[in-house]
Amino acid sequence: MKFLLGCAVWAYKGWIGEFYPPKSPAGELLHLYSQRLRTVEGNTTFYAIPSSETIAQWKSQMSPGFQFCPKLPRSLTHNGLLKPSISEALAFLQTMRGLGEHLGPVFIQLPPSYEPAFLEDLAAFLEAWQKTEAAIAVEVRHPDWFESPHASHLNELLIQLGVGRVLLDSRPVYSHSTHYKTPLEVRKPKLPVQPVVTAEFSFVRFISHPDQQVNQPFFQEWVNWVDQELKLGRQIYFFVHCPIEDYSPANARQFQQLLEENNVPVPPLPWNQIDHSPIQLSLF
Repeated sequence: MKFLLGCAVWAYKGWIGEFYPPKSPAGELLHLYSQRLRTVEGNTTFYAIPSSETIAQWKSQMSPGFQFCPKLPRSLTHNGLLKPSISEALAFLQTMRGLGEHLGPVFIQLPPSYEPAFLEDLAAFLEAWQKTEAAIAVEVRHPDWFESPHASHLNELLIQLGVGRVLLDSRPVYSHSTHYKTPLEVRKPKLPVQPVVTAEFSFVRFISHPDQQVNQPFFQEWVNWVDQELKLGRQIYFFVHCPIEDYSPANARQFQQLLEENNVPVPPLPWNQIDHSPIQLSLF
């Protein structure tokens, strides 16, 4: 599967009744999610490392071909340098390997305080990770990483090690009013979009606006980019977020529709294959 579309979470109760069937139990949400989208950001692992038993339970709920992309725990990435956490990070990976064929790229979200002065520390961490042959992607948030010469130094390191660079696009939520029926709380950073490909896969995080018309021109840019990358044979993980999580699945579906309308060779969205016939309620 060269193109996998997903959201950041799966256990969002606000999706029950629309994205999920009414009265769906919490224990079935991952299974239902995997029947609708092809990948998910494992944001839950950012806050706590799951047990092997939890991993086995998750795996049992995933549909064939589904990919789970865990985020490295913040206890390892948000306490200064990365090098002291190498052994713990590799132990985390070992736990995640319990997902088997459902394990997608792991990704590191570095805090804004992690600046280009720490490039050697990042290199040491990624070199240790490289020996595991597990895919990994890096998201940087300090603004200097996007400026010369730091951007080039980072990209060169990632290319050398075959590490992906997370591409964060928060333009939709900053290009329009931050109010949408209720105040729109935007927690994602406002950073330049530099769609650089540093590995055989790409990892895109698109921060969408609740108003789909606002997303349209930005999605169109990504439609063209996805088409180009797929023609080059690269694998793409594309995640659609929204500050109001209720809208994330519908916005992801909007992107799928645009891809299909532009004849981009993406697989059908499983969600679109589900029977949407009205449920006949019993009269007795």
